[in-house]
Amino acid sequence: MKRQAYQPILITDASRSQDDQLNSRQKRYVLMMGIRVACLVVGAILVGAKAPLLWLWLPLLGLGMVLIPWLAVLLANDRPPKEEHRLANKLHSRHRDDTPPMALPADEQPHKVIDAEP
Repeated sequence: MKRQAYQPILITDASRSQDDQLNSRQKRYVLMMGIRVACLVVGAILVGAKAPLLWLWLPLLGLGMVLIPWLAVLLANDRPPKEEHRLANKLHSRHRDDTPPMALPADEQPHKVIDAEP
């Protein structure tokens, strides 16, 4: 019987820490709110300058100012997606034998001897 190679658990398969995830979500939220403020400022400048196609730009900027906060809150409260290589490893491991990685085949396991006499 052919012995399976031991596959160690890699540290790169570990998920990011909670602090790192929170930090990246906070940065994404602040960036999106900055874009919302930029939409407001650009809209005010366009109205003040009486720019051409104002009827097109104001609804687009208004839509951005309404949708961006909603998306920012949803993304800030959501956890990051799992990496694909982690999912691929789990899928491949399900199709392999269910034997533990360090288990020996039955013919190679040491035999336990119990003596009844002291």
